[in-house]
Amino acid sequence: MRLRHTHQLSAAERDTLRAFLSDAFDGDFADFDFDHSLGGLHVLADDHAGLVGHASVVQRQLIAGATVLRTGYVEAVAVASRRRREGIGDALMVCVEDVIADAYDLGALSASDDGRPLYLRRGWEPWNGPLGVLTLDGVRPTADEDSILVLRTPTHPGLDTTRRLICDPRAGSAW
Repeated sequence: MRLRHTHQLSAAERDTLRAFLSDAFDGDFADFDFDHSLGGLHVLADDHAGLVGHASVVQRQLIAGATVLRTGYVEAVAVASRRRREGIGDALMVCVEDVIADAYDLGALSASDDGRPLYLRRGWEPWNGPLGVLTLDGVRPTADEDSILVLRTPTHPGLDTTRRLICDPRAGSAW
């Protein structure tokens, strides 16, 4: 596993990463999805043929009830199709979770149906309260209520996951 901040990736490495993610998500990985994965720490797994796994942790501000939480938000978790079911996803998440535990108040992600079992097995929990996004016109409810998972950290172990959770705005999908 290699850890690199976005600023440490060359233009060619970013292009390779973008192509890898598009392939890993079977072409269902939009430009805004890639943009969401930038600006933070990348966990990269390689083998003899090149990149086989990726996950990134970017900082977001989430508001749980009345508490603003510096959140390590996980984006673009992917494993090359030829290397799936070999533990690479778990290895990526070990690194991601270490970063979150050491640097953030909370970990969060929007889980795909395929990825959800991996995260739940690793101790991530569903957020059970209502979700929203902060806009210029106030808080707007979002419809991602069944896909948001959180990872508690030592700084907020008793966080109430039934409260409303609000994310900061961004282009593309809110979560």
